[in-house]
Amino acid sequence: MKKSKKVNPAVIGLYVTVLLFSAYIFVMFFVIGTENAPMVKGKMEGENFNLPIWEAFFYPHIILGTIALAIGPFQLTKMSRKNPKLHRNLGKIYGFTIFINVLLVPYISLFSTGGRSTMIAFLVLNAFWLVTTAMGVLRGFQKRIPSHKTWILRSYAITWVFVTFRIAVIPFSAFLDASNSFPIAVYLSIALNLFFVEWKRKKEKKDALFHNSIVQ
Repeated sequence: MKKSKKVNPAVIGLYVTVLLFSAYIFVMFFVIGTENAPMVKGKMEGENFNLPIWEAFFYPHIILGTIALAIGPFQLTKMSRKNPKLHRNLGKIYGFTIFINVLLVPYISLFSTGGRSTMIAFLVLNAFWLVTTAMGVLRGFQKRIPSHKTWILRSYAITWVFVTFRIAVIPFSAFLDASNSFPIAVYLSIALNLFFVEWKRKKEKKDALFHNSIVQ
């Protein structure tokens, strides 16, 4: 009798969150429109802000970011790793979406809500995104699989800031202005997401050592 395949609850949770986030992005920026979005109205008051040019950078940014978010959970499953060709192809798409996004972010950050401090925070985030993803891709080409997995997990943690930042900024915005609440939310999201990945890795390593000691 074949064992039924269990679906990882964490993967389901990630996909539910990605789905809800995608719905929010679609409604806010494709149905309501960027010109009516609260975060864009303030930017339109700037004399150097050009909405059509900004949209040409922003729409690919959110579309590619959402694709990367959607690919991540599946790549972490055994199902993906059991199909090396699919795993590699999805990995290439994941890397492509991020490397293109890394080129888009600097222009978008010039018009960040909260000014220079937020711009710097987003550029720091962009640097983390580039380094973690590049290291993951490099380790993959070198066939250093454990290291590849570690760096891609870190990359996905940074990709997930796409979501956690928008949650974290809400409470800070209640008592701080944008020049403080936005950067704090960015840095906090980076720290928490990477901390979770490192904690998870160490926990899995400890569990594996404990299991091996029992088997022996």
